[in-house]
Amino acid sequence: MQKTFNLARAAAAGLVLVLTPAGAGAARAGDGFNLAGLFGGHSEQRTITTEIFIASTRKGGDHATQLTPGAKARFALDFISVPPDHKPGRIETPAFGKPDPNHHFAIREQSELDASEFAAQLAAQLSGRVGVNRDVLVYVHGFNTSLDEARFRLAQIVVDTRFGGVPVLFTWPSRSQLLAYGADKEAAMASRAALRNLFQTIAATPGVGRVQIIAHSMGTWLTMEALDEAALSGSPDLHGKLGNVMLAAPDIDLSVFREQLAPLDPSHFSVFVSKDDRALQLSASLQGDRRLGSLDPGSDRDRELIEKLGIGVYDISDLSTTLIGHDVYADAPKVIRQIGKRIEKPRADDADVQSVIDAGADRTPHPAPNQIDSQALPEPPEPTPAAPAAQAAAGK
Repeated sequence: MQKTFNLARAAAAGLVLVLTPAGAGAARAGDGFNLAGLFGGHSEQRTITTEIFIASTRKGGDHATQLTPGAKARFALDFISVPPDHKPGRIETPAFGKPDPNHHFAIREQSELDASEFAAQLAAQLSGRVGVNRDVLVYVHGFNTSLDEARFRLAQIVVDTRFGGVPVLFTWPSRSQLLAYGADKEAAMASRAALRNLFQTIAATPGVGRVQIIAHSMGTWLTMEALDEAALSGSPDLHGKLGNVMLAAPDIDLSVFREQLAPLDPSHFSVFVSKDDRALQLSASLQGDRRLGSLDPGSDRDRELIEKLGIGVYDISDLSTTLIGHDVYADAPKVIRQIGKRIEKPRADDADVQSVIDAGADRTPHPAPNQIDSQALPEPPEPTPAAPAAQAAAGK
């Protein structure tokens, strides 16, 4: 049976511990959250519970594969527990039966919200946070992904990166079947307006820092379409609130991506590619074209293309530990740590800015995007003269 949980009432009662330093979202004190256990102290390890806001175009329950009427978003707030023996890059789930929170990811609480409650509770979560902890991280999943897989993946990313802001999952009705590629693409297409509205709602939330985005596979196409629609409506950078846009294994045709990127500032974008990604190889065979996620920065042809795009492209081919190699961005601890450094790096221009409920006038200028540690991953190409906005953001 679904439980309801009101964040504002819980916070007032002292039941919610919000981690404003580099933490893992928010954890409930009643679940025995232990900072020493998370950051390497000698105390007994405890279950970590992180809060995830959800915007969904799935109709009905958790396993729904149909669109909501009009593809309008439904909202919720979930509490996901991560086991104390969790290892970075993994999502621990039972082989059968119910999850044991001591060893598996598990859903602890669920609360449905209407649109106004979602906006109010998001603002309440942000209130009082400082600097990059005012950021919101939006995760958009890809093809063949269930709701449980998506929310557990975001919980894993939050914990493994030690993200200190507020996580939001956007989920659309994937059928979670390998042979349902066409149906998934249609569902993603129908969800574009809902995702654009989500981005714009978050960007307009009082006191928000930046809207950081991680999208995977088919979700990268959906993300680019939503940002493209936002640009056409007059806010290509979400009114100065757009942060890093990280596209992992993007299942996007190269020519389509060029068109999607045209009205946007490429300096925001980073692409994680693998020439050995078998899921993208299958997609390319079905679509009859090359996919953005299959670029090979080691080839002269692709290197020239990357330079013209003016985006950061990172080759993670050698870090794959699975046969398919489609989830390396989150499965490889080395990559997930560097993503954490990217989204958690302090910004000099608003390091001391505090989020408050009435901070609607806060419009700090967008800084140059953070760079991933060059010792861990290859340095991205410099923006070309064809991307003046990117050069301006970099101070050139």
